[in-house]
Amino acid sequence: MEEKDFEGTLVLEKIAEINKLDEFMEAVDNDDFRHARELMRKAGVDPATMSVVLKKMHAAD
Repeated sequence: MEEKDFEGTLVLEKIAEINKLDEFMEAVDNDDFRHARELMRKAGVDPATMSVVLKKMHAAD
């Protein structure tokens, strides 16, 4: 996936499907990359998309 094609809403929808949206947002806010990655993996987010999310988290610092 190219970063220009990234659709964050789809990630949030997948996280919401496993009822972990608040937990994911807290992980993002706290720069907890490990936990954010773990939640995305549990939600079935593909590795390329996870990489973009983590990259955006890092860039937001």
